[in-house]
Order: sequence, then structure tokens, then C-alpha cells
Amino acid sequence: MTGILEPVRSRLIETLAGRSDEVPRWVLALEDGEDDGFFEAGSAPWVVHGGMPTLVAGVRALLLQALHPGALAGVRDFSRYREDPLGRLAGTIQWIHTVTFGSTGQAVASTQMVKAMHKRVTGTFVDGHGVTRPYSANDPELAAWVHIAFTDAFLTAHERWGSPIPGGADGYVSQWATAGELMGVAEPPRSAAELRAQIGAYTADGELRGGPEVEEIVRFIRRPPLRRMLRPSYRVVFRAAVASLEPRHRAMLGLRTTPLDRVFPVDRAAATVLAGAGVLLGPQTQAELSARRRLARLAAD
Repeated sequence: MTGILEPVRSRLIETLAGRSDEVPRWVLALEDGEDDGFFEAGSAPWVVHGGMPTLVAGVRALLLQALHPGALAGVRDFSRYREDPLGRLAGTIQWIHTVTFGSTGQAVASTQMVKAMHKRVTGTFVDGHGVTRPYSANDPELAAWVHIAFTDAFLTAHERWGSPIPGGADGYVSQWATAGELMGVAEPPRSAAELRAQIGAYTADGELRGGPEVEEIVRFIRRPPLRRMLRPSYRVVFRAAVASLEPRHRAMLGLRTTPLDRVFPVDRAAATVLAGAGVLLGPQTQAELSARRRLARLAAD
């Protein structure tokens, strides 16, 4: 069975990490840090970011983030998502896992690297009220939207398809606020209710909008250039991400419930796909395994 599944496993690892022939150096480096990091082993961020529902969460986060015209402008104007979509995905995973599983110094250094790359991401966009405004990827306002969209996506997906979260939803939102602060977010939400209230405020205030540019991004996210053997599973992941969105956000994205969704609810299919991914990738990410080796070394010193 292992031999039969190995090609699928290799393609999945390649999609998530950028290559399948070796463990990335940054993952191995997580073993070398000199303290426990911002989050202890078994904490809410460890559980949420180490779980298979992150596969759905990542897609959901991209969809939700695209509704903010400032965030969308940065992706459209500067991202090489069409030429190198897997590279962009691997870079995002590197930051998430380094902040989650790395030492304090590694988390801070990774964040500074991201912020340095963001310095060039500047321009103008037309906001939800039709006003032309400047944007910068490092603006606290834009960073705040990216943070809450990310947090909501990973929390929602894990609540729907994952294991119990230590400290519950509030525990995850409160602890992951640290990542928002690292990125320059002034007042990241610290409870699930506050998180949803902030997203609701963006929506009610007209800061989010759909339109042709959003729909173009949605078309790419719906059908990215994945290996053929991964496409059937990805279609389920995409449907699951869409189903987990609020109806008002689905409408803004131009996504509608289809007869297929009513006849074949996606939750069970998504659970099956995620369970299969867990079999292929193992119960713990390579980043978590490196972090646990670091913690064992520190405990023995």
C-alpha cells in the first residue's frame, strides 16, 4: 500500500513545501532554537496549525482575504501567484509554522523577513466606497484584515473538521493574537466573539466588495495548476472552503450553492479527504517534529 500511495504523497508534499525530495532547511532549523517559543507544545496554535483542516483553511483564507480591495491589489500587482503559486503557498506555510513551532528568535526573524518583503508592496486601490486610496502591505489596517481573515479561516475549518482545541475557540484566537502583534496589528481580537465582530464590522461598513477582479482570483483558486492526481481531492477541499464561508461573503465572491451541494453535502467528503491526507502526511508535521526535538534537547540541558 505504501508503494501505491507514495506518488500521491510526494505530489502532496511538493504542493505544500515546494519540493518533495527533502525536508526544507527552515524546517530542520526549528530544532536549533534556544527557547520554547511563543507557544508551548500542545497549545491551541500547535493543534490548529498542525491539523489537516489547515488544507481547507488555507483556501478559505485566500477567498476571504480577496474581498478586501487593498489586499487584492497587493496580490494582483505584486504576487507571482500565477507563475509560481506553489512557491507563494510554501512561503506562507513557512511563516505560519515558524511562528507556531519555532523559537522566539526564529519567529521574530521570520516575521521581519516577511515585513521586509512587504516594503515594496505599495500602490493604490479603489475601496468599497469608490474612493482611491494608497495601500502598503505593512499598513496596520491591511495587516489587521489579513490577520483576522486568516484566524477566522483556520478556526472555522478546525471547529468543523478538527479535534478539540485546548482552551476552545477563545484560546486559539487569544494566543494567535501574538502573531498579529508581530505583524504590526494594533488590536488583534482576543476572543471568537471579538473576531467575528471585527469581520462583521468590515462587512457592514462596506470595506469589502466583489466584482470582476475578485472573480478572476476566485477562478484561479478554484482551478490552480495542481498535479492531475491531486485535482479530485482539491475540488472537495475547495467546495468545503466555500461551504464554510458566510452566505454574504459567498455572494460577494460570486459563489453560489449548487444542486450538488444540496444532494451531496460536502462535510463528509471533506472529512474523508482530510483523513486521507493525514494518512499520507502522518499525524505530526515535520515542523512540529523538529520543534519537539528542540524542546527535548532544552529539557535535557
